[in-house]
Amino acid sequence: MSTSNSTSPLGRTAVVFDLDGTLVDSEPNYFEAGREVLARYGVTLTWQEHEQYIGVSTAETLQIWQDKYGITDPLDELLDEKNSIYLRLARRSTHAYPEMVTFVRRLHEDGVPMIVASGSSLAAIHAILEGTGLDAYLTMAVSADEVAHGKPEPDVFLEAARRLGVQPADCVVLEDAAPGTVAAHKAGMRCIAIPYVASAADDAEFATAGLLFRGGQREFTAQAAYDWLSGH
Repeated sequence: MSTSNSTSPLGRTAVVFDLDGTLVDSEPNYFEAGREVLARYGVTLTWQEHEQYIGVSTAETLQIWQDKYGITDPLDELLDEKNSIYLRLARRSTHAYPEMVTFVRRLHEDGVPMIVASGSSLAAIHAILEGTGLDAYLTMAVSADEVAHGKPEPDVFLEAARRLGVQPADCVVLEDAAPGTVAAHKAGMRCIAIPYVASAADDAEFATAGLLFRGGQREFTAQAAYDWLSGH
């Protein structure tokens, strides 16, 4: 049965939120977790290199590192290690973007169905939502760990629509990274893109977004996003 609320001012629209870099600025914590993991193998991770993996799931990032740096330890062990470090950092401090919080609250007040769809583990998703208080409004989440393929494949977004009981065409995705924007397009969903790396706004992957905040979170406002949804 559909959870879509036709009495909402936004009609049948449902909203799917990416988490990292979109709702919260968790990238510094992911960078530090990755830096600590790679340091054990004598590899120095720079922020510039870290930016290449923004929007890529943790598991896929670690697979890339295994190949790139000849790391032979099992993927499951690496994943547990990085997630453990990340959770320690995330629980200590994760910054939620104020305009995003305002937007989430506005949608909640309107009765708009919402879900988080992220490349992070479910444990990380729930830890961040609880730590920031967003769990009061965002009660559903799906991790890329629960589907066959992470972004840029559409699996996690299609699963999000299935769990909400809505059609993909009725979903609007909020994303900060190119892989997620591509995944939204492949899923047949509209997309509001807020590039975490503002200089990437001209990348071809962002061209499919229905609304692009070229300046990233510095430019994003809840009102502008809501007005766009109201007009679509």
